[in-house]
Amino acid sequence: MKVAVVVYDGVFDSGLSAVLDVLNNANALGGQLHESSPTWDVTLVGPRPKARTRAGLLVAPEPLELADTADLLVVPALGESDPSALLDHVGGEASRPVRGLIVRARARGTTVASACAGTFLLAEAGVLDGLRATTSWWLSPAFRDRYPKVELDHSRMVIDCEGVITAGAAFGHVDLALAIVRSASPALADLVARYLVVDERPSQAAYTIPSALAQSDPTVAAFELWTREHLAEPIGIPEAARAIGVSERTLQRAVRRTVGTSPIRFVQDLRIERASHLLRTTGLSLETISRKVGYEHPNTLRVLLRERTGKTTSALRDSK
Repeated sequence: MKVAVVVYDGVFDSGLSAVLDVLNNANALGGQLHESSPTWDVTLVGPRPKARTRAGLLVAPEPLELADTADLLVVPALGESDPSALLDHVGGEASRPVRGLIVRARARGTTVASACAGTFLLAEAGVLDGLRATTSWWLSPAFRDRYPKVELDHSRMVIDCEGVITAGAAFGHVDLALAIVRSASPALADLVARYLVVDERPSQAAYTIPSALAQSDPTVAAFELWTREHLAEPIGIPEAARAIGVSERTLQRAVRRTVGTSPIRFVQDLRIERASHLLRTTGLSLETISRKVGYEHPNTLRVLLRERTGKTTSALRDSK
């Protein structure tokens, strides 16, 4: 497979190197398999003869035109943590050549892949409209507001939808590259993951900080604060809306727009976050913790913890 990896000024160093390292290791380790092993011919391409990464390293890519014959186009993320600056970049003149490359690649039917903030470039180019995608969980409010035509699921680590592959936050570039390898050879992807000591991470849910998402909207921030103060009690959404001075419909819309889920689900997320913290940091029984986060029956909490974090209560205790 011919792979073109885009390099541009400000590219996230670890994202770029993660993609290159995983694919290079896949090429090197393929000989250990008893089956015929796929290979990846990787070329760095860019809009300028030299690109300076976010950390200041200089890279000399080939011209963008070399990507025209690639089977796969990979767009690593911009190394930018401020959503406003990120949106300015992806919609500005500096990124126009990369956006144009993305559009042309999809028009040819070339698979396009990106992770973290790089998914904004794909969305800005319009190739995610009507598709399921993911991005960094903490960038999801800005993404959802800017690109309402994209079906965003920020809980997933990797989503492959109709020839466009997107992955989650920062080191989701590793998961993205492994997904590329896995699509050709699951056995080789498992072998590379073992050599690089990479655990399978199908979801970002265990890493999401609900309060960080809530701060993107004053109504959701007020709802989050009120909920934390009443976490051990039965929580009704109409009651919560009255308490923070908005209608229930306004609250529903604000939470859906900001977090991408319902208020009830957001309350569950806060309870799971608190329960996970108590399991890791205290010796309290599961029954006591359940009552502290508003669940009468410990088994309800046990099921939700497994569903949202992918871990058992015992595993969460062992991680403290």
